[in-house]
Amino acid sequence: MAKRSFKVSTFTPVAVADTVAFTDGGYMGLMGGSGTQRLAISEVYMGGQATVSSPTIMLLSRDSTVQGTPTALGAGNSDAALDPATAALAAQPVAFVASTTKPQRAATLGLLNLSFNAFGGIVRWLAAPGSEIGILGNTASRGEVSLSAYTGGTPGLMGAHIIYEPL
Repeated sequence: MAKRSFKVSTFTPVAVADTVAFTDGGYMGLMGGSGTQRLAISEVYMGGQATVSSPTIMLLSRDSTVQGTPTALGAGNSDAALDPATAALAAQPVAFVASTTKPQRAATLGLLNLSFNAFGGIVRWLAAPGSEIGILGNTASRGEVSLSAYTGGTPGLMGAHIIYEPL
């Protein structure tokens, strides 16, 4: 398989507590394209674009409620293969920032705290070989992860990408 990049050029995360529905455009979500598809996340990058100091508490977490009927990615957002020779997948992973049923971050399945100052700050998490974060299927709580803001701080404008590989 070949690695893919899910990127959002610019957005302001909307801070929510665990088990509270997300706000469209205020998070990034990634889900397997079928009930058995495996995805491995190897990198998460966030770059601050805020014009004032903005301590932003960002979490990569599994979701206890998964999205339903995702909205197609709009301008400035994409999910694309890194290698142009990548073959089409039988089940396309689902990268989304909006949906009719809103996902909710699980209270007990947090994976990474990636807090940073969105006033020019950057965060780049890279998995050690063999330590990639896995997604399995497309149901709660193993089949979807989200990058979202937690309550507290002052979420600021940022851009982000998630590098992952369907297995």
